[in-house]
Amino acid sequence: MKSNFFEKIKNTNYPYIIAELGSNHNGDMEIAKKLISSAKQSGADCVKFQSWSKETIFSRKTYDDNYFVADDYRNRTDYTLEEIVEKFAISPDELLSMKKFSDNENIECTSTPFSRPETDFLVEKLNTGFIKTASMDLNNYPFLEYVAGKGLPIVLSTGLSNFYEIDKAVRTIENAGNNEIIILHCVAVYPPKDTEVNLNRIKTLQQVYPDYPIGFSDHTLGTSIPLAAVALGAKLIEKHYTLDKNMFGWDHKVSATPDEMSVIVTESKRIVDALGTGRILRVEDDERINSFRRSLVASRDIAEGERIENSDIEFKRPGTGIQPDEYQFVIGRKCKNSIKQDQLISWEDLD
Repeated sequence: MKSNFFEKIKNTNYPYIIAELGSNHNGDMEIAKKLISSAKQSGADCVKFQSWSKETIFSRKTYDDNYFVADDYRNRTDYTLEEIVEKFAISPDELLSMKKFSDNENIECTSTPFSRPETDFLVEKLNTGFIKTASMDLNNYPFLEYVAGKGLPIVLSTGLSNFYEIDKAVRTIENAGNNEIIILHCVAVYPPKDTEVNLNRIKTLQQVYPDYPIGFSDHTLGTSIPLAAVALGAKLIEKHYTLDKNMFGWDHKVSATPDEMSVIVTESKRIVDALGTGRILRVEDDERINSFRRSLVASRDIAEGERIENSDIEFKRPGTGIQPDEYQFVIGRKCKNSIKQDQLISWEDLD
C-alpha cells in the first residue's frame, strides 16, 4: 500500500490539522458522529480515534490497582478503571462505521493503534493513509519496527521522551525501511504549564531532521500555543477535540471546542500566508509608492537663471517628481524657468 500523505505534509503550505477525538465520544457513536461533523465544519483535515481495548491498553495490575492517571478520576467509587476503559473503547466494527461516516462528511479518518492486531486492522480494513503512534510507544521499539514494516507514513509523537529515545525511534523506523516520518513535538501533561511546553524544540527537531516534517501534538489550553507552533514552522497540528469541555470523560477539559478549532484552522492559514518566503520584495504598487514617497520641491521662489543651492530644496510628497536620491544632480544647475515655492522641481525646469 502506498500513500501520498508524507509528500502532502512535506510540500503543502498550510498545516494539516488533526482533530484528536480519542475517547471523547465516551463510547457513544452518536456523539462520535457529532464530533466528526463538527470537526469537518470547523475546518479540520482529519479526525482521529484511538484503537485500544481493555486487553491492549492496561495490564491486570493496573486494573487491580484501579489507578487513574488523571487526578480528577482518582478514588472514584461510581465505577472502576476497568469498567470505564471497557465503556470508552471503540470496537473495530464501530471504527469502520465511523470511517464510512467520515467519508460521507468528506473528512479523513484514522486511529492510533495500541497493538499489532490493531495496526493490522487499520492498514488492512480501515485503509488508513498513515499510522499515528502514541507518545507512550516511542520507546516501544519492537512495535515501531512492526508499524514501520507496513510501509505507510508514520506520525511519531515524542512526549515522555528524551533526545536519545527520539533518535533511536527514528533510526528504528528507518532501519525497517521506512523513511516517511512526521515527527511531533509533544508534552504528555494534560495540560502542561506554558514554561513546560518548550516550543523551540520544534526548531531543534527541524535542524536535526531536515528531511522530515515536524509538527506539534498539543495538550495546552486554548489556541495560542498551537498557533505559535505554526509560526515556528509546524507542518501538522494535532489537538484534542470536544463538543463540550464539561462533558464526563478523560480529555474533554484539555480539548478544543468547535470555536477554538475554527480559530486554529483559520489563523494557521493567516500565519503561514503572513510568514511568506523570507525574500525581500516590494509588494506595494506604483501608485501607493508614489503617494507615500517624496520628491524635490522648491523651498522658495526661484527665478529663471538662478542656480539651485542646497537651501533651495525640500523633500515632500508625492514621489512623482525628482527623487531624493537624485538631488545631487540638481544642485548647481541653472533654472530654465521660474519655479514657485513648494512647486515640484522637474528635469524640464533645469539647464
